[in-house]
Amino acid sequence: MNFEFSEEQNLLREQAISFLNDKSPLSVARRVLEGDESHDEDLWRQIAELGWTATTIPEKYNGLGLSYLELCVLAEELGRALTPIPFSSSVYLATEALLLGGTETQKEAWLPRLAEGQAIGTVAIAESAGPVTPKKVAATADGGALTGTKIMVPDGGVADFAVVLATAGGGSGFFLVDLNGPGVERNAMETIDPSRSHARITFHGAACEALTGDGFALRDRLFERAAVLFAFEQVGGSQAALDMARDYAMGRYAFGRPIATYQAIKHKLARMYVARTLAQSNAYYGAWALSTNAPELGVAAATARVSATQAFRECTEENIQTHGGMGFTWEFDCHLYYRRSKLLSVNLGSEAFWKDKLITCIEAENAA
Repeated sequence: MNFEFSEEQNLLREQAISFLNDKSPLSVARRVLEGDESHDEDLWRQIAELGWTATTIPEKYNGLGLSYLELCVLAEELGRALTPIPFSSSVYLATEALLLGGTETQKEAWLPRLAEGQAIGTVAIAESAGPVTPKKVAATADGGALTGTKIMVPDGGVADFAVVLATAGGGSGFFLVDLNGPGVERNAMETIDPSRSHARITFHGAACEALTGDGFALRDRLFERAAVLFAFEQVGGSQAALDMARDYAMGRYAFGRPIATYQAIKHKLARMYVARTLAQSNAYYGAWALSTNAPELGVAAATARVSATQAFRECTEENIQTHGGMGFTWEFDCHLYYRRSKLLSVNLGSEAFWKDKLITCIEAENAA
């Protein structure tokens, strides 16, 4: 197996870095965080025009039909820039849900719009704190009508449709709901990272269409794929936090020399580098498993998710510490990465959830 990206994929990375440095500096994320915008609409439009939203969508649905490796490259750079757009909810979640379980009619209706950036999609699963289990799903679909409430729906306030986990006929399933139709109530929810909007959505008999397959089986397959992509975002954010800490340590003088020359700071930077490098290696393993649909995807996704979560947390915390007292202030950008690390650490289930999944996958492999 080859864990290196191709020349074309590295060229895509260079183009993404150039574009995001120009169009999505940290001042954009800060503006969205401090203001009333849900996301940067102009930036979202430009990224859609570049075709990033169409990366893995098949050509028959107006997509580019590229591999998940290209999408992993883009995810890493979007994470590095903290880009405040509904990319992950539309691309990692809604698009993947339709590709995995959507009917042909649903795919024809929504995938071209997702590819062109004309629609924003999301996935709605949680109803309360803690892991989502069949007993905790109260939303119901009956006779083509969905009733119930979902919380912490990413980009739920601006999404055009949602793929919603609900019970039906004694089982569970995912149901597609047009959020601009009747019977849908949306309310914004506060999070530690306001640059990525979330909402509470209440369905009052909203019209819905069932996807194919069992709900929790589809959720697990969706989460495995999304976990790899989010891991790349976390790796990108880890690298940015490490770079920020290194640059500050090299330029900040104390007692006549850069603080980077002091052993305590060297140890911080070294720990950040080790954590980020381990997470990157595991993310590459996940990218290989995702792009080849390998049987090891479960293990690879859980490993990538756990190590990337740990690395992003450590890098953002140590970045603040390296900046000292000023690192805790609102004016410095350290907290932007810390906020994003906290948000991403729970958006597909907690670190404990993924550790349990990793253990379960390893035990299943050993028993086989």
